[in-house]
Amino acid sequence: MNTLDIQQLSKTYPNGVQALDQVSLTIQNGMYGLLGANGAGKSTLMRTIATLQSPSSGRILFNGEDIQTKPNVVRNGLGYLPQEFGVYPKTSAIELLHHIAVLKGLLDKKERERQIENLLHQTNLWEHRKKHVQTYSGGMRRRFGIAQALLGNPRIIIVDEPTAGLDPEERHRFLNLLSKIGEDIIVILSTHIVADVYNLCSNMAILDRGRILVHGNPSDLVKTLDGKVWKKTISTDELNHYRENHQVISTRLAAGNTQIHIKADHAPGNDFEAVTPNLEDFYFSMVSTSEPQTMGVS
Repeated sequence: MNTLDIQQLSKTYPNGVQALDQVSLTIQNGMYGLLGANGAGKSTLMRTIATLQSPSSGRILFNGEDIQTKPNVVRNGLGYLPQEFGVYPKTSAIELLHHIAVLKGLLDKKERERQIENLLHQTNLWEHRKKHVQTYSGGMRRRFGIAQALLGNPRIIIVDEPTAGLDPEERHRFLNLLSKIGEDIIVILSTHIVADVYNLCSNMAILDRGRILVHGNPSDLVKTLDGKVWKKTISTDELNHYRENHQVISTRLAAGNTQIHIKADHAPGNDFEAVTPNLEDFYFSMVSTSEPQTMGVS
C-alpha cells in the first residue's frame, strides 16, 4: 500500500499570491479526486507533489520519506499528465514513447518494447502508433498522455484536468481507462468537473482559495445534505430577494427561467420542491464565495 502524507503545506509565490494555505491530506492507493474551481490551488498542489516546485512551508512524505530531501522517492515512481503538454513535431507515437521510456530509465529494449506495446493496446492507440502525435485529436492526445505517464510502472499518477475539451465519447473512454489504472496505485485526479470525481473516486477533497474545505468519500459527503436541498423556478428579478433571505447554493437556467437550489433544514415555502442532493449540490454548498455559484461553471 502506497501512502502520500501531505502535512500543513503552504505555497506563496514571489508576487505575494498564496496558492496553498496549510493543506493536509493523506492519500492511499485508488482514485483520489481534488475538486475545485480554476485558481483554487489544484495545479500548485500537483506541481509540488511532483517535485516541480518547493513549498514555502510544510512537507510531503511518500511511504514515510520526505520528498523534498529525497525527491527521487517520488520521481522514480511518478507518472504525470499535466493539463497541457507538448510533443516533438514529426515524431510518431511509438517513437516518442521509446524516447520517454529511455528518459525514465527503461534501458532494456525487450522490456521497453513490451511495455510500450501493452500501453498502446490499453489506450486504443495501437493502430495509430505510427502517426505523428502532433496530428492526434484532443482525446487521442489525452490517451497518449496516459500511456507515457504509465511507462515504468509508476506508484503515483497525477492527472490535471484530463477531460477538459473532450467530446462525450472520448471523455467516457478516457474515464474508463483511468478507473482501470487506479486499482493498485495512487491516482490523483485534479479537476473542476464534479461528475468525474463522483463517478471515479472513492475519496476526494474540495480545495478553495488554497485551503481544504472538506475531504472524505463522495457518497458519504453527499448524504450529509439529505433532506436539506430544495429547488424552485423563479423569475430573474426575484433572485436577489432569495439570495438575501436564504442560502442559495446554485442557480441554473431551465427552459429560459432561473432554477435555484437552496440549502435549508426545512422547506423554505410551500412552493419549494425537495431535491435528492448530488455532489454538485454539496460542492456548491461548501465553496466559500461571495456570490452563489452557477451550476456546471468552474
